[in-house]
Amino acid sequence: MILERWLLPDRMVPTFRDVTPDALREAGIRFIFSDIDNTLATYDDPEPPEDVTRWIRAMEEAGIRVIFVSNNDRGRVERFAAPLGCPAYAKARKPLVGTLRRAMTEAGAVRGDSLLLGDQLLTDCAAGRRAGMRVIIVPPIKDKTTLFFRAKRWIERPYVRKFTRNPPEGGLHGAR
Repeated sequence: MILERWLLPDRMVPTFRDVTPDALREAGIRFIFSDIDNTLATYDDPEPPEDVTRWIRAMEEAGIRVIFVSNNDRGRVERFAAPLGCPAYAKARKPLVGTLRRAMTEAGAVRGDSLLLGDQLLTDCAAGRRAGMRVIIVPPIKDKTTLFFRAKRWIERPYVRKFTRNPPEGGLHGAR
């Protein structure tokens, strides 16, 4: 599996709520660069659900900054981010890393204190890996069923199985 380097995350967890401030602080994480759609909310949620707001506030209280980096359009991303007061970057074109690196630079983040949180291996995980970040992947909240998304999930399937059978050692502590 030639793409393992880019498509295997540090961790896979059932939901974003399983990513806790204590675990992140212990791993030296100060910045979360998070996807929005299917990671924190469905495509149908124009604004952040209450559990997302509580999670973001808990991160802030722990000194962990959340920054949104989404492939979605500017209107969607800004409408979601505005009530939370989080910086947001739209049309990121993940797995390309230009927008992600710009977000890191503008936030004052470096590879060692940064985490990418997303739901897709082919976009989120690949971008995080290419940017040198640690990566946590969650299953999609409500996956799209278009042919394009079904094909992406089919390509991701062997990597998800490999991760499930043999997760990397060290959780979020492994150096990248």
